[in-house]
Amino acid sequence: MVISQKLYEAMKTCSALRSIPIARKLHGQLISLGLNNSTFLQNHLLHMYSSCNLINDSCRVFSSIEYRNVFSWNTMINALVNSGQIREAEKLFDEMPERDHISWTTMMSGYFHNGQPGETMKVFATMIRCCGSVSDPFSISCAMKACGSLGLIKLARQLHNLVEKLDFRSNMPIQSSVIDMYIKCSAVVSAENFFLRIRTPSLFCWNSMIYGYSKLYGVGRAYNMFNHMPERDYVSWNTMISIFSQHGLGAESLSTFVEMWNNGFRPNPMNYASVLSACASIYDLGWGSHLHARILRTEESLDVHVGSGLIDMYAKCGRLNFARQVFNSLTEHNAVSWTSLIGGVVQFGLAEEALFLFNQMRKGSVAVDDFTLTTVLGVCSGHKNIFVGEQLQGFTVKAGMDYSVPLGNALVTMYVKCGDTYKANKAFEFMPIRDIISWTTMITGYSQAGNVEKAREYFDKMPDRNVITWNSMLGTYVQNGFWEEGLKLYKLMRRKEENPDWITYATVMSACASLAVLKLGTQIVAHAEKLGFGSNVSVANSFVTMYSKCGRVEDAQKVFDSICDKNLISWNAIMVGYAQNGHGNKVIEIFEDMLKTNCKPDHISYVSVLSGCSHSGLINEGKYYFNSMTNDFDISPTLEHYACMVDLFGRAGLLEEAKNLIDEMPSKPNATIWGALLSACRTHHNSELAEFAVKNLLELNVKDSGCYVLLANIYSESGKLEDFANVRKLMREKTIQKNPGRSWIEVDNKVHVFFVDDTNHPQITDIYKMLEETIKKIESTGLYVSPTNALRSPCYHSEKLAVAFGLMSLPTWMPIHVMKNLRVCHDCHQDTSCQKKNDDSNRSELLNGESLSKDSALCHCKVYCGTLYYEMSTNMTFDGIAFVQEW
Repeated sequence: MVISQKLYEAMKTCSALRSIPIARKLHGQLISLGLNNSTFLQNHLLHMYSSCNLINDSCRVFSSIEYRNVFSWNTMINALVNSGQIREAEKLFDEMPERDHISWTTMMSGYFHNGQPGETMKVFATMIRCCGSVSDPFSISCAMKACGSLGLIKLARQLHNLVEKLDFRSNMPIQSSVIDMYIKCSAVVSAENFFLRIRTPSLFCWNSMIYGYSKLYGVGRAYNMFNHMPERDYVSWNTMISIFSQHGLGAESLSTFVEMWNNGFRPNPMNYASVLSACASIYDLGWGSHLHARILRTEESLDVHVGSGLIDMYAKCGRLNFARQVFNSLTEHNAVSWTSLIGGVVQFGLAEEALFLFNQMRKGSVAVDDFTLTTVLGVCSGHKNIFVGEQLQGFTVKAGMDYSVPLGNALVTMYVKCGDTYKANKAFEFMPIRDIISWTTMITGYSQAGNVEKAREYFDKMPDRNVITWNSMLGTYVQNGFWEEGLKLYKLMRRKEENPDWITYATVMSACASLAVLKLGTQIVAHAEKLGFGSNVSVANSFVTMYSKCGRVEDAQKVFDSICDKNLISWNAIMVGYAQNGHGNKVIEIFEDMLKTNCKPDHISYVSVLSGCSHSGLINEGKYYFNSMTNDFDISPTLEHYACMVDLFGRAGLLEEAKNLIDEMPSKPNATIWGALLSACRTHHNSELAEFAVKNLLELNVKDSGCYVLLANIYSESGKLEDFANVRKLMREKTIQKNPGRSWIEVDNKVHVFFVDDTNHPQITDIYKMLEETIKKIESTGLYVSPTNALRSPCYHSEKLAVAFGLMSLPTWMPIHVMKNLRVCHDCHQDTSCQKKNDDSNRSELLNGESLSKDSALCHCKVYCGTLYYEMSTNMTFDGIAFVQEW
């Protein structure tokens, strides 16, 4: 008995030391003493070999045990799981004559750590069916980790309810698991509610919430929570450094690293790895090299994780040779270091070298795991290298690793980013288990391909959804122009009680802006601010855009002024708003204010300035800023900038200057530029130059009907009916149809849509009556000139019907706001600008916050709008009537 006890204690010590020579020696002593038939000692011999990662020896010992008990089976299953032999472990688990809670949790943990969270949940469900309940916190904690990996929010709430029912909520590991699960399911609000109920949250809980806040609210709230922590550990600092880096704030990440150092925390390998990632994200070779030098001075040897960070940093900063040198200097290589070098090589487009390195890795002692393949596939995605990606997919199938959910997601993502939705769908269908990321990736892929119906089909098939999925589908609708469907989906999202995040509001605001639904937009703004998202700069920027597109530039200005940390997008948004609403001088004023804050403009900033100058007839200012782009900020003019200048000259009647600018362009003019010139030709009745513009447009094989309609109008107005007929004939031959104009107006929370000569509206009789009365009034003044266009009499154009409906439906104090998908024609522009002068009401409030008297009722463009052929969006605001045109 004494000898058995001593052998047991010796094997226990050997297990802790993981000494293979001692293990062999103890096994020999066991045999020589004739104690190799003792189940107790054989179990601990099995445990010792398992701890030393000697899986073959473990199998032999397990086979030799005549009277196996639950401990024997559990130890052998654990050994197989730790060695990655999950299939053998599964087979052994199924053969067990009896199981205890350790058997179940060992198998659950094994599946989870081998990348099969779905199987973990299946074992958990089977355990509940067989045992009737959950007896220990570890099993439910393991289930919550798997649930978080799968992103199944409904299941997450069920597991949380089970925690409450079993009274495990005071257990610290369980508390951490609940918060971590909710955050991984993108249910940060639920995590926050649980966190606030914990009397003394652990550091893990604090660190998890900081990360969660960064996902839901952005960096600001996360950093605020970081500053309010009662204490911090290395993980806290590392989390904040990583958050800054992931949000593109590399400088702030470096600053936090310095602050950590000043607070007495000497960087560990993970800290160095994170801050090197920050250097890589902002391509700061100087800081990265400085850190490399510091590491060499202060560390005895180069840790493999730090070395991997250096390899990644040098590769992303364009120093692939340095990356290779660091790799070769490492005393040991792991999956991370190999992956970093392979990823760096892929970045440089060296596909053959990447595959060579991958094969070298396979030949070495480093096992190719999910992480390696997922990371390399991620690099392939970023650089759209489908060739390497396909080779790696073949390897995963041959190696039997195709069961991995993260790896399957990486393959689907790679094909999606490479634009091959067919192969992405094949990879998706091949996955034995799919999580929310799998489904969301497919939605994103079909969205990028413009296949909205297919994206919605996948969305509807999903077994579970989280806020990321809802946002993906919302983005699909908005980015593809299905704005009304996007708003319906948002309404459904709120009805399903899914908590929105800042991305939700930024996306839905874009839909409101595109539809110019001011009332609904204002309601959503109030809801976003109530939930605390108004302080998020991206959301605030979307508010500015929405108010601007609805003609409410005064409200847009108020939101802009309230933004504490304005970024370039904020400045561009307010400038675009003023440019769209015809306030060129205000655009210039804001642009100059932006320069005083040392915010460097980009090409979009100059598009806004030049567009503002164009809409307001500021010719000299436009020339100055066009030259300033290159001279002051080294920004080469793009086709957009040239289009703005051509439009500027064209609106002012300087057609020769517009043509000369086109002739001097360094690149070939596109349809936008020729369209702007053509539109100006029509306005200023220059049919000769118009024919020249159309000739160049036709050479570009433009399928849009706009240029043909404009040319037909020019011929019609010039009395050249034969040429007019030829244009119509050409349109028929090319099967080009005129895009039907439609206008819409929001009344009583409903959007009313009108087409040319519409007869479908339930109040259409009263609308036509109102329109006829209005036209008679303005004709009697002599201000209105009947159209001579032979293409179509514009008496019942959609915008006139919408305005008439607004006049009869809205109170006299309320501005009329009409949205149109095409340019407002000259006649409707003239007609509407005359309406206010003959309006008996006091409808004098302007949508941009200004007010004009009846005697000066003019469009804000001061006759400068309505002449641009192609334009992203133009607001035309009359005294109390606004048109927003979408191109």
